[in-house]
Amino acid sequence: MGLVYVNLDLSNPSETKLKAITVSALADTGAYYLCLPEHVAIQLNLKELEKREAKLADGGKKMVSYMGPVMVRFDNRSCFTGDLNRGETPLLGAIPTEDMGLIFHPLLQKVVANPGSPNIPSSVVM
Repeated sequence: MGLVYVNLDLSNPSETKLKAITVSALADTGAYYLCLPEHVAIQLNLKELEKREAKLADGGKKMVSYMGPVMVRFDNRSCFTGDLNRGETPLLGAIPTEDMGLIFHPLLQKVVANPGSPNIPSSVVM
């Protein structure tokens, strides 16, 4: 499967006067979090909540800012999450993907709403 990008609308729910912005994010099943470049965090006026240690793709570790809150919208789905502030390309990881009930469709090479629950996100809660 090749690289899959998805358009996300991002906003800061604590800054209601700021307009949402649209970014093209790399959808990565191997990543956990939403990762945004610094210039996106600045546009959304995200605040650093804490520092977190992040394991990078090359195996190294780095302290990064965990910022938020971020509201993510895709199609008819949305979620609230934080941002690990790093990189040059926005990255959509597994946690917000699962929270919105999205799946990676390998045949179409795109992210879609789970066809088993097309109208609302669904979760397993036990």
